[in-house]
Amino acid sequence: MKRFAASPFRVSLALALLVATVLGYPTWTLAQETKTYDLVVYGGTSAGVIAAVQAKQMGKSVVLISPDQHLGGLSSSGLGLTDSGRQNAIGGLSQEFYHRVYQHYAKDASWKFQTSQQYLAQAEARRASNASNETWWIFEPHVAENVFESFIQEFTIPVERGEYLDREKGVQLDGKRIVSLTTLSGKTFAGKMFIDATYEGDLLAASGVSYTIGRESNAQYGEVGNGVEVAKNTKNHRFRVAVDPYIKPGDPSSGLVWGVHNEGPGEEGSADKRIQAYCYRMCMSRIPENSVPFPKPEGYDEAMFELLFRNYEAGDLRVPLHPGPAPNGKTDTNNNGAFSTDNIGMNYDYPEASYTQREKILQQHTLYQQGLMWTLANHPRVPQAVRDEMAKWGLAKDEFVDNNHWPYQIYVREARRMVSDYVQTESDCRRLRFCEDSVGLGSYNMDSHNTQRFVTEEGTVQNEGDVQVATGGSYAISYRSIVPKKGEAENLLVPVCLSSSHIAYGSIRMEPVFMILGQSAATAASLAIDQKIALQELSYDDLKTQLVKDGQQLAPSGKPLPYSD
Repeated sequence: MKRFAASPFRVSLALALLVATVLGYPTWTLAQETKTYDLVVYGGTSAGVIAAVQAKQMGKSVVLISPDQHLGGLSSSGLGLTDSGRQNAIGGLSQEFYHRVYQHYAKDASWKFQTSQQYLAQAEARRASNASNETWWIFEPHVAENVFESFIQEFTIPVERGEYLDREKGVQLDGKRIVSLTTLSGKTFAGKMFIDATYEGDLLAASGVSYTIGRESNAQYGEVGNGVEVAKNTKNHRFRVAVDPYIKPGDPSSGLVWGVHNEGPGEEGSADKRIQAYCYRMCMSRIPENSVPFPKPEGYDEAMFELLFRNYEAGDLRVPLHPGPAPNGKTDTNNNGAFSTDNIGMNYDYPEASYTQREKILQQHTLYQQGLMWTLANHPRVPQAVRDEMAKWGLAKDEFVDNNHWPYQIYVREARRMVSDYVQTESDCRRLRFCEDSVGLGSYNMDSHNTQRFVTEEGTVQNEGDVQVATGGSYAISYRSIVPKKGEAENLLVPVCLSSSHIAYGSIRMEPVFMILGQSAATAASLAIDQKIALQELSYDDLKTQLVKDGQQLAPSGKPLPYSD
């Protein structure tokens, strides 16, 4: 069995934890001299990079602190099939990112394994290029990472890689203002303003800002798509055939097979603390000279895939993947079907978990997904036709080359969400409510992946939580949703784990939107620095003037979309 080397993420985290353990807490007592900036951005995601660029464009000193060695978050870690929604809703530096990707693919030298014409001849690939505004929306992981690094180099942005916030004692407050943050390695960064650009919301939580995790009830915000959805959403990514969930089929006393929980799903429309499933967005290739066979991971346990086998044996013969075509014969591979790459129900503890606990969760997800791929390609209980199809594929040899071709970043579809004075809800997404302080637009479907796998009253297994509802247009995202409520941190912005209900976040949580909000957050921070005021006191008229100047799209389009029930 092939043993995978530790990823750069795991190496840097292990070193940070070791240093923190040796030095003890508080780590900053033995740290280097404190470095001071106008803006401190924590999180090397796409939002973090764009926020740092905007701060430099506005003449501010900035540092980007990234727990990860590789910048760009999901955009450079396999999510190349951009969930753009309406492309005309995307402006500013977010659009500039996709323009730079366009410039890359405009070069013949960028097409090593196929021509651009061959790629665009595929039905799903045709939306990759928008010649009218010179943008390109589907791309290879390394191309995205190179674009983010070009931003960093062009604007001479200092980046601290492999630095993890000391979540216990690393945030120093003066009243309601953050003074500095300290990392596990003992480095301290002081700033006038701070941005939490992480997928997890670690800085906002350590700063004492209000947040929530999980699904609200439909009643809380007057929604219809939130909470438990057993009866309503019965079409997508569910078991289509009857599959027995018990270790000994038909015998509940024998216990449940792996991946099924032993409690009911909950009352329809009710709240719970479950979060939608995570997966790695694998970059696969079917070009023989650029393909690496799926490895059988150390610790492989075929019992994890008993539901997969039974699903096939019950007659569902689909290949349970969506290999969206990316340039050069590659894919952005996503979850598809009843039992696929989403590791349902195994991430509930992730948002609040310690770094060590998160690492165990990531290892479990890696074991599951690598094991799934090996199983689909090799296991005798998988139909021969499926194995034959999977034999055409492998991991892309020229991607994630320092991590055994496996993505650096897991897809954290949601974790913490701030609770501020304005909570984005389904009413915003449907344009039944309009905020008056727009800092950007969302437009993608309200999209939640499954959150649980349970036993039905009929004694079969079923998934729950998948919601896919079109917004029918673009909608505005409030400035108040990216700043804490009045009375909480007055110099912190949160463009990723913003204030939103679960179902609204399912639409907002797209990489182009994160970049839009990252730019708007840095704009607000820069203006508040100039005016020497708290972010909650910033005049929206002043903010809007700068956003429009920078090409941000602020006005939603589309008719109100009433609730269907």
